[in-house]
Amino acid sequence: MTALALARSWRPKTFSELVGQDHVVKALTHALDQGRLHHAWLFTGTRGVGKTTIARIMAKALNCTGADGSGKMTSEPCGKCPACMEIDAGRFVDYIEMDAASNRGVDDIAALLEKAAYAPSNARYKVYMIDEVHMLTNHAFNAMLKTLEEPPEHVKFILATTDPQKIPVTILSRCLQFNLKQMPVPLIVEHLEKVLAAEKVTYEVNALRVLAKAAQGSMRDALSLTDQAIAYAAGKVTEESIRNMLGTLDDAYLIRILDCLIAKDGASLLAVANEMGERSMSFSLALQDLSSLLQKIAAAQVVPESVLEDWPEAGEIRRLATQLTKEEAQLFYQISITSRPDLSLAPDEQTGFAMTLLRMLAFRPGSNGGGGVSTPTPSAPPVASAPRPAPVAKTVAPAATPIATKPSALAAAVGDAASRPDWHSLMRQLPVKGLVQQLAFQTELQDWNDSAAGVKATIVTPMPQLASEASIARLAEALTTHFGKPIKIVIEKGEVEGKTVAKVDAQIHQEKRMNAEQMIAADPFIQQLEKEFGAKVVGGSVKPH
Repeated sequence: MTALALARSWRPKTFSELVGQDHVVKALTHALDQGRLHHAWLFTGTRGVGKTTIARIMAKALNCTGADGSGKMTSEPCGKCPACMEIDAGRFVDYIEMDAASNRGVDDIAALLEKAAYAPSNARYKVYMIDEVHMLTNHAFNAMLKTLEEPPEHVKFILATTDPQKIPVTILSRCLQFNLKQMPVPLIVEHLEKVLAAEKVTYEVNALRVLAKAAQGSMRDALSLTDQAIAYAAGKVTEESIRNMLGTLDDAYLIRILDCLIAKDGASLLAVANEMGERSMSFSLALQDLSSLLQKIAAAQVVPESVLEDWPEAGEIRRLATQLTKEEAQLFYQISITSRPDLSLAPDEQTGFAMTLLRMLAFRPGSNGGGGVSTPTPSAPPVASAPRPAPVAKTVAPAATPIATKPSALAAAVGDAASRPDWHSLMRQLPVKGLVQQLAFQTELQDWNDSAAGVKATIVTPMPQLASEASIARLAEALTTHFGKPIKIVIEKGEVEGKTVAKVDAQIHQEKRMNAEQMIAADPFIQQLEKEFGAKVVGGSVKPH
């Protein structure tokens, strides 16, 4: 004998059995008890939250005659009279369910409305339930306007949709609208515990949490996944079996990733990614779970009491909340959510995931030198980690001493020659262009030796190809003019330890690009295009202003 799927065998048959939609149940039961019934209802919400179920319960409530056949319309259908049993069995002639996705034309609606004019065969009300009503054509919507506004006394309309924004306002204005909520994880877990206990299936609570999270707010999806889990785990639903079935990872991997980021341990970070690849885990779900964990950590940093004691990872969240700065938690969260779409563009998902982790490792929040605005900046190695290369024997004599003039406003802004200037601000303000500006933007000040004869400035550049004699001479001349005394420049080749202008500009641009991509991803119009046409935003194509 074929077993009935859990989503079907556990479909609620009364309002009291309905889970998670108390606001809708309250309104409908009061209307039924008081006899103040509208002629058309619209139920909106994501898949698997109870739209069709509520429609069937309403049809029973409207037509229930009680076990003795003399009952009246009620908010508590008996389930034993012919109307209730036939609606549950799907063969009640006066309850018509129509799928607008496959019957969306004006001819289909015209045929339905023509039948609506006739009295019910053996019921109080003829109930029409039109599912996914947003799929109807404009002509079909227009055809039903008048009937929907003033239907025959014996007709009730129930419309259901996952996308109410596509329904014309002329239809919305003729219906009572109820928005069904997504099911929260704790509520799904509680219901699954009840179902598995009744089905005599052993389970682990953490396994049900994983299933509830994977269901993404849909009770039907949760029950379907539970059916699959029972078969996969041979009757015992464990967390390990569920994670293997779904390809998800446990929190231990995520915590290891964050610990590696805190320790700046790139080798261990890549080792975790390789281990996940060997277990064939979903890297997209991994980034989703990582962003969820980071959100909890960020919340714990601001509101410590937001961490619930029944969370298995509660202790680790509190620990990580103290070891990560608030800026790091925010930055890692941003990188994790903006990198998910890029996985499809990577050579493979594991490579894309590894690059996301390396991006988190490479960037750290820091000040851009402009009023304390935080921007991601590459982590600089400790000063003692690598010796400075010996100065290159490329020096340029100072430019001829100019006519004694009062130092310019720029010199006053960056400090006098007796102090070490803010090299970053100075390079931005120097009146140089072209290759000289490129050289200025790719340098960092190592030493500023001021003496009576002038200043010897030792600077480092990672791009020695820019340090031609002509460029160095023009840079020295510009500095001499601004400070009012001879400036001699000594160039060293090597990696910079701080922030060059070019590096900070690149980091600012990267952050703006990430913010722009995040805004594009959250735009309702873009989401609609992705949902309806399978469109995707090409990675790297978003250009911030």
